[in-house]
Amino acid sequence: MLTATDRAGHALGVTEMDDTHRTFVGYLDALAKASEADFPGLFHQLLGHTRKHFERETQLMHECSFPAIAEHGAEHARVLADLTHLAIRVQQGNLVMARTYVSGLPDWFRHHLATMDSALAARLKAHATHQVP
Repeated sequence: MLTATDRAGHALGVTEMDDTHRTFVGYLDALAKASEADFPGLFHQLLGHTRKHFERETQLMHECSFPAIAEHGAEHARVLADLTHLAIRVQQGNLVMARTYVSGLPDWFRHHLATMDSALAARLKAHATHQVP
């Protein structure tokens, strides 16, 4: 689970990304505490949010000609494929694998944020300062 202290450290200084990340972390926290009855619906919401989250980051990468778009996109594709596969299991009533996967997402997210997303945020900020108003 991610704590409030962790969340404060997640700010990258790009409002859109920071807002999306707060929502993502909120889903992770909710899923960590979710009952058996609530978990499937929340997992489905996480999947939908993550799909939109990654699509928007891909758009941002294209907009600023982000040089590591292939690597960043591949990481997104891997996580989204995992979540999509697990969603099928969740629909079938098998929550164990999804709960285990979700419990590992905070560590993945911290690493992804510190490497790929921080580099994207820096590029977006630099790109914004070079645009004509």
